[in-house]
Amino acid sequence: MTAAATIGRVVVAGGSGAVGSLFAERLQESGNDVVIVDRAVPGPTHRVTRFVRGDISDPGAEVADVVRTADAVLLSVPEPVALVAIGRLVKTLRPDALIADTLSVKSTVVPALHAAAMIAGDAEALSLNPMFAPSLGFEGHPVASVVVRDGQRGRALLDLIEQWGARVVTVTADQHDRLAAAAQALTHAAVIAFGAALTELDVDIADLDRIAPPPHTALLSLLARIASGAPEVYWDVQAANPYAPAARRALSRGVSQLADVVDDGDPAPFGDLLDRLCGVFGPLRGTYRERSAKALRAMTTDLTKEIVK
Repeated sequence: MTAAATIGRVVVAGGSGAVGSLFAERLQESGNDVVIVDRAVPGPTHRVTRFVRGDISDPGAEVADVVRTADAVLLSVPEPVALVAIGRLVKTLRPDALIADTLSVKSTVVPALHAAAMIAGDAEALSLNPMFAPSLGFEGHPVASVVVRDGQRGRALLDLIEQWGARVVTVTADQHDRLAAAAQALTHAAVIAFGAALTELDVDIADLDRIAPPPHTALLSLLARIASGAPEVYWDVQAANPYAPAARRALSRGVSQLADVVDDGDPAPFGDLLDRLCGVFGPLRGTYRERSAKALRAMTTDLTKEIVK
């Protein structure tokens, strides 16, 4: 029996959005019977044709009917919608169905999923977070997984995600939010703060583009990506994660620490600071140095090709 056959009909709520459509299309390609439930109609390039227009948090008769026959329901919707939907779907779900989400914060949704699965009967529950932009696709990227209530369909979904080329990383809800605060909230805050600081300096972007070394170009590229993205995505990372405020405070203290060391005028403490930072990497220091070198070389090569054109 294939992994896809153990799932069957999958309702993807929010399947017209970026994350939902990524899952919906790959699930359908893997042989599942996928139905999208969304208030927005999928775009013309969407490859999933089965669509029910509706609100998963306020299901009408048609939405309730497809949920009632589903082997799995995947919630790729904002947290407020997901939490309401979980409570309202309990009586509609099949007692052995899988209910899963793709939210970026787990401390609230995981208890709600656990309670719903228990009430539904033998239902399974799984909480996922693709740790990458949907436009990049699954291959080579991590997907965080909180197994709320284990079962055959949840394991099949995780197997499929790995078949799509992703790395499934199993964590608890608290581990997820702590790690995401460092990996996402801190990173985004650092890039946004860099951009805010840049606006205060009397420099022209055209001049920067001509003179910037590769690390600065990399930061500018990250700033362009975040600033051009959907604000609600980055807002959720900063506002919903309970550990994000501590990450932002740590970033502020880090900048202050650097300023204090440099303002003292003694290079020795500055060297000590860099030595301490090297200790963060442990045995992975060499690996990350090589990754940096490869990324910067690739960026420099791409820029050279653009100039030649």
